[in-house]
Amino acid sequence: MKIKAAIVDDHLLFLKSISLMLESFREYEVVIEALNGKELQQKMAAAPHLPEIMLIDVNMPVMNGVETAAWVSENYPTIKMIALSQNDSEKAIIEMIKSGCSAYMLKDTHPDELEKALQEVIKTGYYNSDQSNINFRRLLKYEEEQIKITEREKIFLKYVCTEMTYKEVAALMHVSERTIDGYRDNLFQKMKVQSRVGLALEAIRRQIVNL
Repeated sequence: MKIKAAIVDDHLLFLKSISLMLESFREYEVVIEALNGKELQQKMAAAPHLPEIMLIDVNMPVMNGVETAAWVSENYPTIKMIALSQNDSEKAIIEMIKSGCSAYMLKDTHPDELEKALQEVIKTGYYNSDQSNINFRRLLKYEEEQIKITEREKIFLKYVCTEMTYKEVAALMHVSERTIDGYRDNLFQKMKVQSRVGLALEAIRRQIVNL
């Protein structure tokens, strides 16, 4: 049985290209194509087969990616979602993750990495492109799960999953920006990530932060 997929993107040519790409992977069958969240709602209501995984663009008219992902999370919580966008801002990424997406991929991502992301999200419910060597991550999984996070680092991680700047986080935690840089760098090493987005994803995955 092929894995049923849906694609939501307001650029028709890109939508069709991604649809063909997914089906070229041979494991997937695209059952819904929609140009925005409203059209997705209509097609989901009439669909004979619901998708198991969904690719969602961030910037769309009528109903954008954040609104669409939140609606899918609320109404179809078993559907796994991947955000696929040209927008690489931290704000956009965190908003999509908070709305229920399990991964965030840029539209210029290599097809091999997209296929890997699809496989990981279906298998584990999560994909973090910061950790590109998946086999290495699995070998270190036990060690990673045992890392010690201090209470102050947990508070910092909570703020990382918001839209606040590091300067604003420093003010709220009553510490210097240099101290915040220290928390960040230590957590980069502990969680084996390279960016704020990676920290946010790991904090959510490990349930250190609940959105």
